[in-house]
Amino acid sequence: MACGGLMAAPLCLIENDESGKLRLRKEAKDILDGINEPVVVVSVVGLYRTGKSYLMNRLAGQQSGFALGSTIESKTKGHTLVLLDTEGLGDVKKGDEKHDTWIFCLAVLLSSTLVYNSLGVIDNTALEKLHYVTELTENIRVKAEVGQHEEESADFMRVFPSFVWAVRDFTLELKMGNKQITSDEYLESALTLKSGSSPQTEQYNLPRRCLRHFFAVRKCFVFPRPASTQNMRRMEELTEKELDSEFLEQANTFCHYIFDSADPKTVTGGRTITGTALGNLAEVYVEAIRSGKVPCLENAVVSLAKIQNVRAVEQALQFYMTEMLSIAQLPMHPEELSDIHTVTEKKAIDVFIIMSFNDNDQIYQQELMVPADTKKLK
Repeated sequence: MACGGLMAAPLCLIENDESGKLRLRKEAKDILDGINEPVVVVSVVGLYRTGKSYLMNRLAGQQSGFALGSTIESKTKGHTLVLLDTEGLGDVKKGDEKHDTWIFCLAVLLSSTLVYNSLGVIDNTALEKLHYVTELTENIRVKAEVGQHEEESADFMRVFPSFVWAVRDFTLELKMGNKQITSDEYLESALTLKSGSSPQTEQYNLPRRCLRHFFAVRKCFVFPRPASTQNMRRMEELTEKELDSEFLEQANTFCHYIFDSADPKTVTGGRTITGTALGNLAEVYVEAIRSGKVPCLENAVVSLAKIQNVRAVEQALQFYMTEMLSIAQLPMHPEELSDIHTVTEKKAIDVFIIMSFNDNDQIYQQELMVPADTKKLK
C-alpha cells in the first residue's frame, strides 16, 4: 500500500521491513503532511491478477503505468482525492494470509470508499474468497471497551467506508426471471441470507451478513471483458479505440460515481480528516499492528488528537513569534505593543483552530494562550 502527492509517480505508503513487519514510509507520509484540506480516500483491493490496477489507472487519469501504491489527485469541492492501491490478495507465492488480512483491514480503516475488485460473477465462491470481511471483528475494534455484538455491528457501520464491488469480465445478463435488474440489485440479491441455523447455512450467511451489517452504503458495477484474450495480455498498452465500448462506458460511469459520490474520510464522531491527519492515523494503526495489538478506532482518535494538537500549538506559537518580530519595532508604547499582541494572538489562535483536532475542552488552546500572554512586554 503506497502513496504520493500531485506527482509523476505513486509512492509506497506502507511496506514490509526486513523482518516482515509493516512500516510506514516517511517520504509518502511527508506528502500527506502537506495536505491541509479534507481528503477523500479510495482504496482498491482484490485478489491478485484480477486487473484491479486498471481501475486505479482510470481514477488517476492515466491509461497505464500506475505502479503498486497510491497517488493523490486534486479534486473540486475543496477536497483532495487520495488513491490507495494494495498488493493483490491471496498470492500463494507470498503465502502469508495474516499479511493479506492486515492489508485488507488497513484499507478499511484508512479509506472513505473501499473498492473490491473480482472476476466473473458474485456467487458463493466469490463471497467465500472475500473471507477477510468476516475477520474484521477479530482484527478491528471500534471502542476501547467492547459492548454487545449488535452494538458492535452498528458501530462498524458508522465508521466503515462505503463499499463498491467491481465485477470484471462479467458475462451474465442482468435479469431476475424475466425482469431486468440493476447491478446494485444484483449485488443485494447475492447478499440475501438463507433461513435456518445449520452450520452450512451459518457458513453461507456469514460473509453476506458481514457485508450487510458493516457497510451501510453498497454499490456494484459490472464490467464486460475489455478486449479479446490476445489483446488482454497487453491490456495497459491498448488505446481506448481498441477497448470494448461497453467496457469503456462502465469504466467512465464507475469513475464518475467515485468522483461525485465518494465522501471525505471521517473518524469516530464524524470528524473529517485532512491529509496530515490521514498520515498520522496510518502511523497509529501500523504501530498498533507492529506491536501485536488489535487496531482500535477510539484509541486511534485519542492518539491522533494528541499528535495533531501538539503540532497545532507549535505551529501557532511559531506564527505568533514570526508575526510579532515582523510588526513590533522596539522601543514601542506599551498600549500599542499590547494591541499588536492582541491582534497577533487572535491570528495565532485561528492558525491553531484550523490545525487542531477534537480539542473540545480547549486544553491545547489554553496551552497556546498562556505562553502568548507571557509575551506581553510591559
